[in-house]
Parts: sequence; C-alpha cells; structure tokens
Amino acid sequence: MAKVNLLPWRSERRKARQKEFFLLLGISAAVAFALGVAGSVFFSYQIDGQTSRNAYLNDQISQLEAKLTEIKDLQSRKAKLMRRKDAIEELQTDRSRMVHLFDELVRTIPEGVRLTSIKQNGDKLTLDGQTQSNARVSAYMRNIEASGWMTNPDLSVIEVKGDDKTLPYTFDLTLTLTKPGQVLGPDGKPVLGPDGKPLMAPMAAPAPSATSPAPALPGGAAPASAAPAPAAPAPAAAPVKTEPKPAPAAGSKGGATP
Repeated sequence: MAKVNLLPWRSERRKARQKEFFLLLGISAAVAFALGVAGSVFFSYQIDGQTSRNAYLNDQISQLEAKLTEIKDLQSRKAKLMRRKDAIEELQTDRSRMVHLFDELVRTIPEGVRLTSIKQNGDKLTLDGQTQSNARVSAYMRNIEASGWMTNPDLSVIEVKGDDKTLPYTFDLTLTLTKPGQVLGPDGKPVLGPDGKPLMAPMAAPAPSATSPAPALPGGAAPASAAPAPAAPAPAAAPVKTEPKPAPAAGSKGGATP
C-alpha cells in the first residue's frame, strides 16, 4: 500500500533553511567583527609605533638643531676672534710700517724738494710738496721706485704756484705702500693670497759657509765624499847665506898667475 505524507514538510524545510541562513549570517558577522577588531588593533599598534618613531625623530632633530645653533654661535665667535686677531696683527704691522715709512720718506726725498702734506688712505699715500724743478720730482720718483716700502709713484699735478722763488713748483704725488719682498701685480698693487693677505716672495736660502760642518747622515754615518780641507801653504825656505871664498895666493900650486 502506498504511503502519502500529508505533513507540511515544505514549511519545515523552509524553517530549517532559515535557521541555517541566520546561523551562517551570525558566524559571518562574528568573523567580520573579529577581523575588524584584529585589524583595528593591528593598525593601532602600527600607528603607535610610527608615532613613537616620529617622536624619536623629532627629538633627534631638536637636538641637532640645538647643536647647529651652538655651532653657528661658535663660528660667529671664531669669526669675531679672527677679526680681532687680524686687526691686532695689522696694528702691530702698521706700528713698524709707519716707522719704516717715515724713515724712507727722509731717505728718498732729494735736495730741492719739500713736502707740505701727507695723506694716507689704506695702502695709498698722497704727497703734496714744493720743488725747484721737474727734474727734482723725477729724481724723487726714481728714489721711491728703488725703495722697498713704497712703489708705483703717480704724478698727478705739477705746476708753478706760490710766491716762493726758491721752490716755485707744487706737485701732487700718489704712491702705494708695500713691504720689502712683497709680490706686486702688473698694476703695481700687492697680490693677495687665498687668505686675503699679501703674498711675499720666498727668501733665498743663505749659501753654506766654508767652515760650517758637513751635515750628519742618518745613523751617525759620515758622508761618503767630503772635500778635503785645503792644505796650509808650506813656509818659504830661509835663504842660505854663502860666504865668499878667499882668492888663492900668488905663486901657490894650482893657483892662477897674475
């Protein structure tokens, strides 16, 4: 006999599927929530780590900025000290320079020339004076060129002026102050080195004297070849005095007859 199921199985199967659906939906929501919480924790940890690294970098940057500020302060102090040092050195140099300058002015000025004023502007020196003739000024300029402390004389004005009949000419002369051994350029001005100071020509090494000892070699060994010392000249022999022989008597044997 055939069996017929008259129960509402479709509604029960629908309910079972609904339960499975809601169960899967709950599991999916729980998994999504757990993933969201894990992601949030992970990114929060990453953000905290990056924040700490940023704080460390900011701290190091602030320390470096403080050191840079200190270095700039030290550099400014160094520059001030170097300027003071250069000023003191320049003053010390100018002290002796002025003495030599006035000494050279006295030595180079020829007879028949008189200075009325001296003006200095840095390395430039302007001389105003009176002279007997143009030849006296030319001789003065030659003396300046031969001087070691003045160079590049430039005569700007010479004219007959004044009531002094002995010194009728007035002149205006400009020259450049220098030092003995200082390197001068084509324009007559001192050549400056990389440090901003005038270049000085190298001094020639003095020739070794004849009596100076030979330099010792490393280890105390004597030099291989040493020039022998010149022998002292032998004393001249004293002249030998010869006594004149007496003449033989006349009539003697072997003697000469008169």
